[in-house]
Amino acid sequence: MAAVFALACLVPAVAACDFGSADRPDGGTTTAAAPPPTVTPRTSPVRTTGRGPELPEKGAWVGAWVKPQFHNATGRAAAYDDFNRAAGGQLTIAHMFHEWNEAFPGATERAFQSQGKLQMISWQGTDTRSTVSGVYDSLIRQRAADVKEFGVPVLLRYRWEMDRPNLAASMHSPEDYVAAWKHVRAIFTEAGVTNAAWVWCPHADGFAEPDRDAAAYYPGDDQVDWLCADVYPGPEWNSFTDRMDHFMAFAQKHPRPVVIGEFGLTQEGRPGQRANWMREVGPYLKKHPQIKAAVYFAARQTTKPLYDSTFGSDPESAAVFREMATDPYFNPPPPDLSVSSAPPSVPSR
Repeated sequence: MAAVFALACLVPAVAACDFGSADRPDGGTTTAAAPPPTVTPRTSPVRTTGRGPELPEKGAWVGAWVKPQFHNATGRAAAYDDFNRAAGGQLTIAHMFHEWNEAFPGATERAFQSQGKLQMISWQGTDTRSTVSGVYDSLIRQRAADVKEFGVPVLLRYRWEMDRPNLAASMHSPEDYVAAWKHVRAIFTEAGVTNAAWVWCPHADGFAEPDRDAAAYYPGDDQVDWLCADVYPGPEWNSFTDRMDHFMAFAQKHPRPVVIGEFGLTQEGRPGQRANWMREVGPYLKKHPQIKAAVYFAARQTTKPLYDSTFGSDPESAAVFREMATDPYFNPPPPDLSVSSAPPSVPSR
């Protein structure tokens, strides 16, 4: 199994951690964090604004982004398939990254669709003030038209980790980011794109570190379909529970489902440390039914910042992930992925 997990992640590629990464593979910085708050799981119902896939009634979907050996649709689909089979063959979500100027959905999305996977598409975004100026409106309209034509429900993760310090020059301010989000989403709304759920995804560290304020970037419940956070141990080996408690203290105040956009073992750690970190994930998700999905980030990065979140040399962590991925709780029925011809629904709050 470990050998199969390693196959999909052999060479560098442009992915989440390659977009403007700083000293850490998740693009963050090292600062002292406040103690985690006490979080009571949200038990009241959650919903979207009516866009994207229907939520699982119980449980949470699990998925992955897998760095391929060959960077084309066939290579990405094969890498995902290898990883999925090694994890027990029951993953629901396939993840793909796109730069701002890159057209999507494309051949990779069609390949994942042929595999019957719900897709999360991460769209890089660009300078917020330029976005609001209208200079990119034709590009945004084309993306909206292409997503609408694709037809199937997707999770659209627009400019994730906007709270990272190394993105400050292009985000400018939380107010500028919110304005850009609303501008892009309004164009999608005008185009009648109801199959794409808007996923707002800061880094969990943005809620834990005192010099960051991820919550200030929130566009509002009427603008967001899924809440999201990216979670990594970092060089300090912050526990999964610690990082998530900081984020979930924010999330529980909002009636939106949660997806963990990225989580992964980017540090080597002491013997057993990686597996112990991973063992926290499943129980934490079960404790918080507001969390409806979690997507692993599997990559071996051979240029700085160096990291390896695959399981190629870590069979203990591979076994923990497989146990989670095959747990019935993490295998609720997938959403209806048939092409929709329904008219746009009226967003609800």
